[in-house]
Parts: sequence; C-alpha cells; structure tokens
Amino acid sequence: MDLDFKGQTITTYGDPLTVGEKFPDFTVLNKDNNEVKLSSFLDKPLLISVVPNINTSVCSVQTKHFNEEVDGHSEINFVTISTNTPEEQSHWCAAEGVKNMVMLSDIDHDFGKKSKIWIRDINILARSVWVVDKNGEIIYSEIVPVQTDEPSYDKVLGQLNELVK
Repeated sequence: MDLDFKGQTITTYGDPLTVGEKFPDFTVLNKDNNEVKLSSFLDKPLLISVVPNINTSVCSVQTKHFNEEVDGHSEINFVTISTNTPEEQSHWCAAEGVKNMVMLSDIDHDFGKKSKIWIRDINILARSVWVVDKNGEIIYSEIVPVQTDEPSYDKVLGQLNELVK
C-alpha cells in the first residue's frame, strides 16, 4: 500500500489486514523488555494505536488524545505500538506524565510484518488505528493515507462505544 510521508511516497510491507480478518498473533516488547503477544490483550476488546515515532509531534498528539479518551474505559484494552525502543517509549511517558498507557515496541517488526504496515525503507510503522474484538477479529481499521495527519478519532471512538454497549 502506498502512503504519503512528508511529500514522498512510501510503501508498506504488503497489503494491510482488513476488517473481518483475524489479526495474527504477534510478539512485541513491553516497557520491561519482556515479550508480550496479542492474545494476552484479548480478554476484552482492544484498541491498537500505531504511531511511526513516539518522539514526533503528531505521534505524541495521537497517543495523548487516545490516552485521554480511553483512560476511563475499563471495558477495553488499549495499547500504542511503535518501532521505538522500550527505553525511548518510557522516556516519552515520563516526559509527558503518562502513567497508565501500555506502550509496546515493535523493534523486531513482528507486528509490522504480520499486519503488513511496516515500512521497511524508513523502518517505521504506518500510522493506523485498529479495533480488535475478543475473538481477534478486526472490526475497525484506519491506515492514515498521509502519515503526517492524525487519524479519525471520532470514527474509532464511535466504533468502541458501539462495541461496549
């Protein structure tokens, strides 16, 4: 899939997963450098916010926005995934005063390859948002065409509200 990144065309690892497909179980690292899998978050619906680099302004805004919106929703799990190291993610959380966010590092690209949103040429993940139900089925996805734009917060939050009714 071709996307725009700062005026240049970038291409994902393949054709990204779509609504209705089962999200493949992937392995990423948590803040303690321990491996965690998708399956460990599927005890309730899951919102996956993907950012190219947590240390950039749009990624920071996206992460903080979802953190504020979802923080009070105990009926869903919420994670942010990037290719930043767990240390970089921890530093960002400390600098921004974010305490409850689950940040996951895809430095080994397992998530990016399985979801087909890794952009090999510049070693980032495509900015995207995913909602996965408890069965692992994708019920919402948005891959932002212009990577410097923010996702459609209202659409994904509306989808989450419908899911947890």
